[in-house]
Amino acid sequence: MPRINANYARDLDLNLLRVLVAVADTGSVTAAAAQLYLTQPAISAALRRLSTAIGAPVTVRHGRGILLSPRGARLVNDVRPHLEAMIQTALAPPRFDPLTDDRTFRLGLSDSTAEWLLPPLLRRLAETAPKMRFIAIPIQFRTVGEALAQRRIDLAITIADLLPDSIIRRPLFRGRMVCVYDPRFVKLGSRPSERAYFAQEHVIVSYNGDLRGFVEDSYGRERRVRCAVAMFSAVGAIVEGTALIATIPDIVAHQLVKRLPHLRLARFPLPQVDNGMDMLWPAALDADEGCKFLRDEIVAVSRALQPRVAH
Repeated sequence: MPRINANYARDLDLNLLRVLVAVADTGSVTAAAAQLYLTQPAISAALRRLSTAIGAPVTVRHGRGILLSPRGARLVNDVRPHLEAMIQTALAPPRFDPLTDDRTFRLGLSDSTAEWLLPPLLRRLAETAPKMRFIAIPIQFRTVGEALAQRRIDLAITIADLLPDSIIRRPLFRGRMVCVYDPRFVKLGSRPSERAYFAQEHVIVSYNGDLRGFVEDSYGRERRVRCAVAMFSAVGAIVEGTALIATIPDIVAHQLVKRLPHLRLARFPLPQVDNGMDMLWPAALDADEGCKFLRDEIVAVSRALQPRVAH
């Protein structure tokens, strides 16, 4: 310890070593000054201070210029690898540790996604990333592209169509639409016909604030819509205790019947293909370790849920 204190007492500023290496690399005080954004007098003063600190000159005059002295050349050779390592360490991004990371992520979620994703995700992250925080931002397929492009959100989970190349897409799972109804008030059955389906009154989710929903937009068929809401989370409470039926994604429907045991599921009677639920993020965050960790956790949660809703 006394030896370390003695070295510090000599006032060896490590920035002086950086100046010496710059002079060695550029070959002149003028060029070193330009490289380090300093004045020539400042470079000369730094070289003098370094010579005083180590007790030997680090440069010698050569005509109108200077050369490294033997002591200066040896010092540059010894210092250079350590200096470069220090600079790289200082500029390197901090290492990601999920147990200590306290970043706040902004997640773009529809209300249906928040319903099935957030509870199991937060339970999982309570163990793996207990300090990580989240802000759920409501989005839909019409607005998700802009929200990601403008970096209002870091990650989105939704159904999406065409997106710019700056947004990366990863399919989470495939699902289908199903009907939810209360058998105490409507006799629909598990495999209703088209006639029986269209004979009922419906509650729909409409993002446009009108009486058109998934069936009207995708099939051009008109239902007897009694009520339109802007969020899936309201559907279960509306259907329970009424003769209304709702047509919603199966992963949302399975969450509803777990919470409201009187409800039942029925096959959607029109031909359909699997609907894709995608995870989307800006390409700029693709290599971010924290974002990658979060994406992997969301994939794990969705895989755990998927077998329960598969047909």
